[in-house]
Amino acid sequence: MTSAPADFAARVIRWQRTHGRNELPWQNTRDPYRVWLSEIMLQQTQVATVLDYYARFLARFPDVRALARAHVDDVLGLWSGLGYYSRARNLHACAREVVDVHGGEFPRSAQLLQTLPGIGRSTAAAIASFCFGERVAILDGNVKRVLTRVLGFDADLANGSSEKQLWGHATELLPRRDVAQAMPRYTQGLMDLGATVCTSRSPSCLLCPLQDVCVASREGAPEDYPVKSRKLKRSAQSLWLLLARSRTGAVWLEKRPPAGIWGGLYCPPVFDSREALAAALPSDAHGALREETPFVHVLTHKDLHLHPVSAALPKAALSRAAGSWFGPSEWPALGLPAPVRKLLEIA
Repeated sequence: MTSAPADFAARVIRWQRTHGRNELPWQNTRDPYRVWLSEIMLQQTQVATVLDYYARFLARFPDVRALARAHVDDVLGLWSGLGYYSRARNLHACAREVVDVHGGEFPRSAQLLQTLPGIGRSTAAAIASFCFGERVAILDGNVKRVLTRVLGFDADLANGSSEKQLWGHATELLPRRDVAQAMPRYTQGLMDLGATVCTSRSPSCLLCPLQDVCVASREGAPEDYPVKSRKLKRSAQSLWLLLARSRTGAVWLEKRPPAGIWGGLYCPPVFDSREALAAALPSDAHGALREETPFVHVLTHKDLHLHPVSAALPKAALSRAAGSWFGPSEWPALGLPAPVRKLLEIA
């Protein structure tokens, strides 16, 4: 591993000013609510996907007090389709804590921000850097890639001690002059480099302001970094969904338990087998069942093999405690998993 040049931060700042992303709706603001909202939405999600959700969220919940007053089902409904729904539940819990514990004002340090629900070390640092100019390092996936490549940091990030070392290097590289003004642009610059130039595959090294000091570029093997040996294994699960409709067009939906797949969202009854689905209905309703085309819904580390089963049923046929009938004007506003929403829209 090599040391970064003394002007590392200055290079990143200069590049960001002229080549970075400067027109995103959550930029050019020091409002912690807007920055926090964008940081949570951007976790595991592309910018292009987040843009519309971000605008809709601000229109519905323009500040942290409005979000705190909302019912969690309304938050999940607006989040529907964005995935990783624990983010939405934590978002709501965090807003309530900011209002109830901190008087509606976000804490002004990364250390205190980390005490809030759903805010980890890197997210707390991003908020503190962008909004309060705090000299504190972020280390999201994009930044890990930039730093490990530039430094030639080949320790295995699957080990906590290695990641701790990288945190140390990230802190050493932070700007030391005009910190309050430099930190927001430096932090954004590292994010932009990782997202647009120093990409995981086929990075555009010729466009990088750090190419001449980058170990990975000199080695001709940027895709060898970062090193992380432990990878989560993909798994698969088959689920049968009962798409029950009444004569009036209402659909039967049940609120999922907080933990597990689609936690806290509304969903048709879910079963592990076709037989279990049939057993949950009166025997005289079995003739109304119609199997639809199964499909695969891909999650980050799991493939869901979904088997929709449609049925036109009298309302009395279903009386499970966890659910109820929702009319055509009601269910679209609920928090629904993306594949369920699509099924209901085309049915």
